[in-house]
Amino acid sequence: MKRIFSITTAFCFLFALIAALPAQQKTVTIKLASLAPENTPWGAALNKMAADWSTATNGAVRVIVYHNGVAGNEADVLRKLRLNQIQAAVFTSAGMNLISPDVVTLSCPFFIQTDDELDAVLDKLRPQLEAGVNKAGFVTVAWSKVGWVRFFSRRPVFVPSDMKKQKLAVGNDMPSFNDAFRTMGYQLVETNLNDVLVALNSGSIDAVYQSPINAAVSQAFGIAKNMSSLRIAPFLGAILLNQAAWRSIPDQYKDALMKIGREVESRNNQNVKKMEDDALAAMLKNGLVINECSPAQEREWIDDINKVMPQLLDKTFNKTLYNNIQDVLEQTRK
Repeated sequence: MKRIFSITTAFCFLFALIAALPAQQKTVTIKLASLAPENTPWGAALNKMAADWSTATNGAVRVIVYHNGVAGNEADVLRKLRLNQIQAAVFTSAGMNLISPDVVTLSCPFFIQTDDELDAVLDKLRPQLEAGVNKAGFVTVAWSKVGWVRFFSRRPVFVPSDMKKQKLAVGNDMPSFNDAFRTMGYQLVETNLNDVLVALNSGSIDAVYQSPINAAVSQAFGIAKNMSSLRIAPFLGAILLNQAAWRSIPDQYKDALMKIGREVESRNNQNVKKMEDDALAAMLKNGLVINECSPAQEREWIDDINKVMPQLLDKTFNKTLYNNIQDVLEQTRK
């Protein structure tokens, strides 16, 4: 009897000891989708973020990056995110428009005009922007500047009337942006991004609005060789995580992961600026002509959009966010 009692006591002690041991840490696996090729600054930044998240969490968070659009286009990726088939993704401005349409207010034409102004707006209004993303079911890991959109055209463009005489190619992925141009009286021709060069060659379009990076890659500047010096608008993308994945990450790691996200944001923004500068330099060597707008001519563009802004607010652009951006810009421009 004593022996049975001793064995029972020993087993109870052993079970108590096992129960007291810390549970084995479960690895959270995050599949992250990106349209960018791996051999680009964006691809390298995502790979570094994946490695840094693993280090910061002692391997508790594992990020697998699917580069080069292998997870599908942005609409496909958004559907998979909502189904938790993937847990994170990089979205361009078009994708962000599907998630939180208010974000496009940052790209209202001829509104935010410089990098300093954009930085000030993001600094002040980040909580408001991220609240909209959070409401849609996602957590913002990092914002990313995509570049400044410019007009590239066959004939020189200095004032709005110069542009309105030419057929402007537009995509169907930014309807709010197109609404603004249509309301201002531009001749819009819906054109697939991959068909821009063919359309320019055929004469069905005369102009495009693109970032210098895209214009250089697509070679659109070879025909639309005039670029207005005026920046139309900044476009923004973001790295988003679905909320189910965010909840699965132990709380003790979240601050460190967000800090790494901000570092990725900073590096990406520096890379985009360099790529844009390099693209402009390369195009200038190959025949690009920059149409330098005077301050008076720049004012014409701003006045043109301001005339129709009452029709666009709360239809195309979020009125509250627009007013908040305007307040930041007024303070920045003092």
